[in-house]
Amino acid sequence: MAEYSAPLTDMRFLLYELFRVQERWPKLAGLSDMAERDTADAILEESAKVSTALIAPLNRSGDEEGCHWNDGEVITPKGFKEAYRSYIDGGWTGLAGNPEFGGMGMPKTLSVLCEEMLYSANNAFALYPALTAGACIALDVHGSEALKKQFLPKLYRGLWSGAMALTESHVGTDLGIIRTRAKSLNDGIFAISGSKIFITAGEHDLSDNIIHFVLAKLPDAPAGAKGISLFLVPKFWPHDNGELSADGNGVHCGSIEHKMGIRASSTCVINYDNARGYLIGEPHQGLKCMFTMMNYERLSIGLQGIGSGEMSYQNARDYARERLQGRAATGAVSFDKIADPIIVHPDVRRMLLTMRAWTEGARALAVYTAEQLDIAKYSDVDVDIQRAKNRVALLTPVCKAFFTDKGFDVCVMGQQVFGGHGYIREYGQEQLVRDTRIAQIYEGTNGIQALDLTARKVIGSRGQLVDDFTGEIRDWIAQQVSPQMAEFITPLETEVARLEKVTAGLLQRSSSDFNAAGSASVEYLQLFGCVTYAWLWARVAAVAQNNNDGYYVAKLATARFYFAHLLPQTKALAESIDRGSDALMQLSAELF
Repeated sequence: MAEYSAPLTDMRFLLYELFRVQERWPKLAGLSDMAERDTADAILEESAKVSTALIAPLNRSGDEEGCHWNDGEVITPKGFKEAYRSYIDGGWTGLAGNPEFGGMGMPKTLSVLCEEMLYSANNAFALYPALTAGACIALDVHGSEALKKQFLPKLYRGLWSGAMALTESHVGTDLGIIRTRAKSLNDGIFAISGSKIFITAGEHDLSDNIIHFVLAKLPDAPAGAKGISLFLVPKFWPHDNGELSADGNGVHCGSIEHKMGIRASSTCVINYDNARGYLIGEPHQGLKCMFTMMNYERLSIGLQGIGSGEMSYQNARDYARERLQGRAATGAVSFDKIADPIIVHPDVRRMLLTMRAWTEGARALAVYTAEQLDIAKYSDVDVDIQRAKNRVALLTPVCKAFFTDKGFDVCVMGQQVFGGHGYIREYGQEQLVRDTRIAQIYEGTNGIQALDLTARKVIGSRGQLVDDFTGEIRDWIAQQVSPQMAEFITPLETEVARLEKVTAGLLQRSSSDFNAAGSASVEYLQLFGCVTYAWLWARVAAVAQNNNDGYYVAKLATARFYFAHLLPQTKALAESIDRGSDALMQLSAELF
């Protein structure tokens, strides 16, 4: 298995050349000290060292050992506890956190790249700090000042960790029918009773305390999703002096799941037996509060798709350069060897370029989306804040679903490059496939993400969110005057027009067809992702033009491959979307 090498050159290109953050950060309140590159470069370099030297070596051993459940306690694989301690000693859990409570306050455009590196190194390990970061965001946005002062400093330091408790055995997406209940005790404290399943990092031995963010219903709760409240429930109750109660807080791990992948990540059944907790936000507004955490996790899981894809690409690329099989169609390349490396063969090149185009396109969209999050958080211009929030709302389901769909495809494609060797343990490809498969399922399945895009974001805004986004693309196109860019601009204009036409058709059908959004959703998200990547690859090409350095030559070649071989699938997607729901819905259930 190839050793992971953090793609720092590509990350710096995105930050400083494509998005020019060194000019944008100083204009945002709270990021004014980021004008120089030194701080960001140092963080990227150190994150790369941590990911490659500390976390990556535990990836295979952690998968082989997995987590252990023993009478309600979960023991993580050998080496995880020590690595986690080193990780939090470096302050990484609070990288983008609120400085008022001990966070480092770094921009999201920087933290997404650090998070991607962690996923590349070790999917299972990365989930522990990812859940903590999401919990911190929910608490910082919706918690009282007292709760923030009490919990955020320990969470940012990683001494305490976070978990998100939504799912129940009978409830996945339809959270309105949860059975977990809460009742008021005194002094703003509630007793929580119920059971949750599939709780990532719900129990483990890495931190001193685990802070559960639990959805439950109060006795006077309205029916459905409007009756959900959010509660902060510690595993161990913290006393006023900061000490933790020794006898626990009625939070018990009933078992852990035995999974296809991410085996070193503790996925738990958690039982709450009159566990004490605090209300977060207003009563019956818990889903809104939880979505603050959930939307962070959705972007984070999108980064899992990118990180896994990057690792798969590096593995496959190195193998293709070394594996000798056959001769090039144009004649021998390696005359001194019995065969040529398989990278000479067109089909292997097709796979490698496809892997590279999807992965690097995703990284660009991740940074763009993170930039919108930074604007929404730090700008003092109301119109810019609202525009950025709208953009994040539109792109979050795309980032989660498209990144993970293509990330999984890239992992499978990397396995294919290895042939039979990709199916055995030796090279690590089969673990990447197993670990990454879950990313399309948890934090809201990709089908749900697609429905969120079509029903809530597109139809719900009557197409305005899409119009604003394509307007930004058209504004960029209008600024391109170089004749060399015609090979990208002309097809990009065609694809933007295609997306707008398909969107208009979807809006029209939805007025009379209740199944219009659901029947078109997955293909619409794929179409949207393909067109968005085309815009970003065109932007990359504009920067890379006329630069003979090998990195830029490769960038331009990958952009051309994307436009020539991947973007054309939009034609088939658009045609299928425009066919409507009739053929999909006409077969009765008993005939399936």
